[in-house]
Amino acid sequence: MRHARLGKEGSAITFEEIARELGVSKSTVSRALSGKGRIGEETRVRIRAYAKEKGAWQEETHRKRRVGTGNLAAVVPADAYTTSFPFFQESLLGISEAAGMMKYHVMLVTGASNDISGLTELVESGKVDGAILMRSTQGDRMLQYLSDRNFPTALIGTCEYDNIIQVDTDNRASAESLCSLLIGQGYRRFAFIMGDMSYRVNGQRLQGCMDALDRYGVPREQQLTYRNFISIELLDSIIGEVIGKKTECIICGDDVICTRLMSRMQAEGYRISKDISIASLYNSVNLECFSPAVTAVRVSARQLGNETAKRLIRRLEEGPLETGAGGGKTECENHRIALNYEILVRKSTGRIYRL
Repeated sequence: MRHARLGKEGSAITFEEIARELGVSKSTVSRALSGKGRIGEETRVRIRAYAKEKGAWQEETHRKRRVGTGNLAAVVPADAYTTSFPFFQESLLGISEAAGMMKYHVMLVTGASNDISGLTELVESGKVDGAILMRSTQGDRMLQYLSDRNFPTALIGTCEYDNIIQVDTDNRASAESLCSLLIGQGYRRFAFIMGDMSYRVNGQRLQGCMDALDRYGVPREQQLTYRNFISIELLDSIIGEVIGKKTECIICGDDVICTRLMSRMQAEGYRISKDISIASLYNSVNLECFSPAVTAVRVSARQLGNETAKRLIRRLEEGPLETGAGGGKTECENHRIALNYEILVRKSTGRIYRL
């Protein structure tokens, strides 16, 4: 298996990555950066120096914490347990790591498009200094509320509000890259199965696939596109149409859709990559466990959460962020930060891509 790596690694770093690079345990890293627990002075100095170099830690004396609660609200979508739970779980780990290193606490709150009362209660009662949202939708009431109040907010994703920190991967570019790679392997007849199109990420990913088709002159009208896929009961009819129209490759909008599709098709006796190929626009550990493993776009949800929390805390303590971040990230005047992605080419698409 070969990985087609795109771009440089971002500078955000987690406890796990620090531990791996320095050959120590995660608990040792935690003790060194928090100042709690017994640890050798030489080890402490070495870990702190490395974490400081990577922008993951700074001396307490240099901190400018304003007076506040020291609490952040992390808003978990109400449907997280039925849609993309691995993504939100990893994002929360990244948020918690960054907050812990910078001596903040994280308060979890569930948010839904039609009920934002949990967050508004925390904000209006002054129980939190800032908020982290883990997904954006079209016409998002929660984002509008926070932006209107000019409340310190960071989003894992993108939105139209310039006063909200936005940390994401370029989902449109990553989808175009994956689809272009498959076109380069000879695929011409695709089916795209996308989730709820009110989520901005799904619209961005589908547009990236269309960009690839247009770029290589592959007619859009010859492709199958399924939007707003939610119900697993629809899978049988989708599979029947896809096979009947001699589709060569199915591209799933995320890992949850792909997991359901792979499970169903294999249960029905279809041979993945021989009868039809499958790829996903988001990777998770589930897709690595199938045989064959699934070609997918890898985005580090943990890194997204880590960077989002750090950016928000820096704004709380130091005011507006400066532009021009380096180390593999790009940032514009309204604080949109794009982290890198990676294309994982596996056997579900039948051919091993050679760089």
